[in-house]
Amino acid sequence: MGKVNFEYSEAICYSGFRDGQSPETSTFPTYEEIKEDLLILHGQWKYLRLYDCDPHSETVLEVIKTEGFDFKIMLGAYIVAEVSNENCAWGGVYSVEELKANKILNLKRIRKLIKLANAYPEIVFSLSAGNEATVEWTDHLVPVENVIRYVQLIQSECNQPVTFCENYLPWLGKLKPLAEIVDFISIHTYPVWEFKGIHEAMNYTLENFYAVADTFPNKTVVITEAGWATKSNGRGIDPSNVNEELQATYYNQLVQWSKKEQVMTFIFEAFDENWKGSDEVLEPEKHWGLFKVDRSPKLVMQ
Repeated sequence: MGKVNFEYSEAICYSGFRDGQSPETSTFPTYEEIKEDLLILHGQWKYLRLYDCDPHSETVLEVIKTEGFDFKIMLGAYIVAEVSNENCAWGGVYSVEELKANKILNLKRIRKLIKLANAYPEIVFSLSAGNEATVEWTDHLVPVENVIRYVQLIQSECNQPVTFCENYLPWLGKLKPLAEIVDFISIHTYPVWEFKGIHEAMNYTLENFYAVADTFPNKTVVITEAGWATKSNGRGIDPSNVNEELQATYYNQLVQWSKKEQVMTFIFEAFDENWKGSDEVLEPEKHWGLFKVDRSPKLVMQ
């Protein structure tokens, strides 16, 4: 398999969960709320990345088709743990029964991904067989050989190119067999999670990208997550290393480079999401959006 050539346009990760909504409680944004979000994003971004084949993603696809919005979607299946992971600090250990049920659920989600991809071929331009399910710290660890099987199943039933979204580092080691069979490689790079200041951040992103791209010269490499948080409680990210000014600096450098080099780069993410992470208000997982939960723009979008 050679390179997949995507027409360059700006790209962003989109998840529309507002206050009081969460995939964990199955409370999803409405048609009108998603329409409002897409009107905000329309014109600035053409490519959107969705993480799961849940009712949220189904509504997004429905809104795009019904309203005639000019978006192309990278659609993912969110696969959950198939083995326990003692290395996860926030709970990656499961019973035999739970893991058995998870495997059944994962296959169901892959089947749903295939169904939606074939139902919306003019909107869904690429597919992901999972998200951060092989990195050493994940709470939803899936063996590489199982991910390979999922990729091959999707490829056998869909026309869209298929990938797997993961941190840059596993692609340089354990994911080399997966790299051979995906249609393109998708990496995540987060300088701020790796204790980099803003002055070294972009160079670090480029190191991550080219480490993978140079390892697989015959594969297209896409950045499916890169961004800068705006708040932190001090766990994992120094609060002095995140604010709206730093986010704007990193965003502008990243977009400028992506456009110049024609590398598809999905900014993480469109909107803050209060359901994520711990209950602490300054939990960094809640504060990666270019827009706040109330949809008001942060500095980078003003």
